[in-house]
Amino acid sequence: MRFVLILVVAVLTSVPPAFAGNQDKVLGAQELAAMAAKAKQATPRERCYLYAKLVRAMTEVAGRQLDNGDVSDASASLKTVQDYTSKIHVDLTDHSKKLKDAQIMMRRTAFRLKELMMSGGLSEQPVLQATLKQLNQVQSQMMLAVFQK
Repeated sequence: MRFVLILVVAVLTSVPPAFAGNQDKVLGAQELAAMAAKAKQATPRERCYLYAKLVRAMTEVAGRQLDNGDVSDASASLKTVQDYTSKIHVDLTDHSKKLKDAQIMMRRTAFRLKELMMSGGLSEQPVLQATLKQLNQVQSQMMLAVFQK
């Protein structure tokens, strides 16, 4: 009986869970460019969610760049996050598709930015703070739009 229990535990710990998804995967430049092109060409109703996905992906890219010590690249990525966040603000309506999903994604992305601020150096703090402030403002507006539905 112990052998079976040990075998089951070993198998379960070696197989990644099916629900884990690819949230830790950092997208490459081509995938990000394709996502940006898709968001640009999307209808105004779909743009909010697509840009939220881009914000999340670019935040992960910036996090990896900060971990690798590429401060200038991370700063450029965070400026891109700010640009995409402002596009969400422009395209935000209470009729946007997947608005609640986008709002949750933005909340999680803001949490990730807070983590980056805690672990980052002093040189990255101003751009991280500006990005986080903008992200929180748009996330609050998204929350209001969700409740206006």
